[in-house]
Amino acid sequence: MIKRIAHVCIGATDLVEIEKLYCGALGFTKRFDFTKKGKVVGFYLHAGNDTFLEVFHADEVPWHGSPIRHLCLETDDLDGLMARVKAAGYETGEKTMGADNTWQFWLKNCPNGVAIEVQQYTKDSCQHTGKPCEITW
Repeated sequence: MIKRIAHVCIGATDLVEIEKLYCGALGFTKRFDFTKKGKVVGFYLHAGNDTFLEVFHADEVPWHGSPIRHLCLETDDLDGLMARVKAAGYETGEKTMGADNTWQFWLKNCPNGVAIEVQQYTKDSCQHTGKPCEITW
């Protein structure tokens, strides 16, 4: 049911330098910015095919002491996968529409402490449209 790892989220203390490294040196392309009250607090980078890297400034979002904040998996059957995860005995959060217009749920209490998000893109997902994503958390 998993199609691919959709993205990995990392923290950064200097967004300009991270963009230089990933876009300038490694050849990623910026897909869209994350903004909070009009200020850019992160961005979504396209790594190739349908694989992305999500970057947030460490001072602007919750920080858990690790540069890797969570692992996100993409599926084309969010409801089916959510049922499968619950049937396997794992707790999930509710299915919600994310600020990026993508359906998602989160696994709770992951055994290794790495948070796991599961997404199903829509035709309006920022990952497809490239529109800015205004976060509200």
